[in-house]
Amino acid sequence: MGWGAMGKKKQAKREAGNEAKRGAKRLVDTDIDVGHGVAAELHRHPVVRAAGALSDVADQPPMVAINLTTIAAGLLAQDRRLTRTGVRMLAAHGLATLVKAAIKHRIDRARPNEFSDRDDHRPTPGDRDEGPQNSFPSGHTAGAIAVAQAVAREYPGAAVPVLGAAAAIAAIQVPRGTHFPIDVAVGAVIGWAAEAIVAQVIPAE
Repeated sequence: MGWGAMGKKKQAKREAGNEAKRGAKRLVDTDIDVGHGVAAELHRHPVVRAAGALSDVADQPPMVAINLTTIAAGLLAQDRRLTRTGVRMLAAHGLATLVKAAIKHRIDRARPNEFSDRDDHRPTPGDRDEGPQNSFPSGHTAGAIAVAQAVAREYPGAAVPVLGAAAAIAAIQVPRGTHFPIDVAVGAVIGWAAEAIVAQVIPAE
């Protein structure tokens, strides 16, 4: 290959890289606009506030309590399947929590309801652990999806209601102003992946 051809190839790679960066910027800008727009319109609505408060069941302390209660109920009833489900729920939730916490520790992003400067709402490297700067990714979503998937794996008949509840928890995070759509999407992927990994370690019988 001649020097001219090599130069054109490098130029094409640079242009492709620049276009990818521009595309990512457009995606984040759209994400910010949607998150701000929805939150500004709905975050004070009584229904959104009520649904948002209910979604806090997916916060770490109550979710861990639910997981441990499931294990205890299974042990008391001598129900191996229920006990295994609780263990699966706890493990999937724990792994999802570890992953989202590691990401939050390394990426700063102001939450939509802060309504601050646009640059503050762009995911950037950082280590601020304050709640207002921890929008990315959604921990509620990651935990809810991980636990719902764990339940659905053991009890397929319950898949629709438990996954529907997890989806509702994820969806309400945008109008309540606690997360942008991308935060929720990444949280869902984390939750799904965490449960899938646990399923390899704890196979269903």
